[in-house]
Amino acid sequence: MNKSKYIWMNGEFIPWDEARVHVLTHTLHYGNGAIEGTKAYKTVDGRCAIFKLNEHTKRLLNSSKMTLMSVPYSLEELNQAQVELLRENELFNGAYIRPLVYLGYGVMGLYHKDAPVEVAISAWEWGAYLGEEGLEKGIRLKISSFTRTPNTSSMGKAKAVANYLNSQMAKFEAVEAGYDEALLRDDQGYIAEASGACFFMVRDGKLISPPSDNTLESITQQTIIDLANDMGIEVIRRRITREEIYIADEAFLTGTAAELTPIREVDARVIGVGGRGEITKRLQLAYFDVVTGKNPDYIKYLTYIN
Repeated sequence: MNKSKYIWMNGEFIPWDEARVHVLTHTLHYGNGAIEGTKAYKTVDGRCAIFKLNEHTKRLLNSSKMTLMSVPYSLEELNQAQVELLRENELFNGAYIRPLVYLGYGVMGLYHKDAPVEVAISAWEWGAYLGEEGLEKGIRLKISSFTRTPNTSSMGKAKAVANYLNSQMAKFEAVEAGYDEALLRDDQGYIAEASGACFFMVRDGKLISPPSDNTLESITQQTIIDLANDMGIEVIRRRITREEIYIADEAFLTGTAAELTPIREVDARVIGVGGRGEITKRLQLAYFDVVTGKNPDYIKYLTYIN
């Protein structure tokens, strides 16, 4: 991965290679931590801006609260830390930002109340998560043998470190089978989400996405829904079966890292035209207009760093 100069740790800028934790860090052993994925883009006027910074930081704090970690910094302090980190690292052409709330060194055992709550924020240059070619031509998905961890078994609404073991196993299975990404079902057999992104499909001109009852509440997903509403595209939130996906007209994934990535194939079934469909293309172009400051209606979601 691309290194930057500094990582923000508990209020200080630490050189990248010196940002370390003790081997007995509580989160390393028991998996209680909260993460975010936030992205900054070079905008149309040449400046760099973080997209929906406030929303991402709020979700980080919400995830931490759900998992019983009291973060020692306010939303405003964490927002400012991310802005300053990009400035210190001179990441003016865009960056991926990874805040992490974790339980540090101090206690062992499952009862974590006395473990110190620490925060680290990293940022680096990172291109298209699923590849530049994938953004244009689409990717291949495999419906996973793994079930998305149900809410009755974990804190499914938290963007929690422990939840991503499920995603990691599904992703590994898919890639080793020759696919690009995994799509997980919930414990009732309906489509939930990809390993790190939300799912949309298009049928008869309508945009359909699963409800958020057994998935992470996605910030990018909501942006796409807002853009679809702006365009007059009907949006339906309902449960989806795997069979419906095979006969969809179009399909795509959304997420901070995935942005808006078309799906060309699922389980050896070609989706639609076998590439980026017309509605997918319109929404993708609209999304990149938003994050690069070309859409004045969404400027309010940009936090400029220079």
